[in-house]
Amino acid sequence: MKVSIITAVYNRCDTISNAIGSVLSQSYPDIEYIVIDGMSDDGTHRVVGRYSDRISTYVREKDSGIYDALNKGLRLATGEVVGFLHADDFFSGSQVVARIAEEFQSDRQLMGTYGDLNYVDSKDPSRLVRRWISGNYDLKNFRYGWMPPHPTVYLRRACYEGYGFFREDFGSAADYEIMLRMMYFGRIPIAYIPEILVCMRTGGASNASILNRIKANRQDARAWTVNGTRPPWALRVLKPLRKLSQFFRSTG
Repeated sequence: MKVSIITAVYNRCDTISNAIGSVLSQSYPDIEYIVIDGMSDDGTHRVVGRYSDRISTYVREKDSGIYDALNKGLRLATGEVVGFLHADDFFSGSQVVARIAEEFQSDRQLMGTYGDLNYVDSKDPSRLVRRWISGNYDLKNFRYGWMPPHPTVYLRRACYEGYGFFREDFGSAADYEIMLRMMYFGRIPIAYIPEILVCMRTGGASNASILNRIKANRQDARAWTVNGTRPPWALRVLKPLRKLSQFFRSTG
């Protein structure tokens, strides 16, 4: 079973090598690796070039943002299962993709998996900042602000073919909207892998400021509306509050 992994990058010459190396070090043998570079001008393309013989597809051209780039990757992907590794992120170990593939191979009806995630210091990725333990899947939890960490989500390509790609008009909430569309409204069968799969450097766009968080919360509510349902009344409060517990898991 081929697994396609997509990395979208723009001006990340300091971290892209770590991300690429993380993919190339995976023990799983059947990986299609796609890198989409939005015309970086900081030397990122030279770093990517060092791995050109081991990257399946490399696209370097202008885009309108990360979700445009990820959609380009989705159109190019040929794997049965597709996931994303952002340019600031890296896998927690060399067995992650093998573990994900094992889950899919054990159940042909399964359409998606997700796991847990570590937030690490942007300058010192060996230092844990907080831990996102997703917990077992329960559809109704979406109504109480739950969502899985998107960098750990892997879906069969058929999900994108059936439910569509990222909506680029949602900004940083596009990952929430697509998960809501497929998992909550689409009711696709999902399995939880109770392991740390991905490490993410702190400093994501949606949490960069209070204003950005307010905008993201508005888009979270809109994600329910565009899918034909009024958002749960407490969503704007409960979804941010869920992040507080992550800080209490930053040790151990």
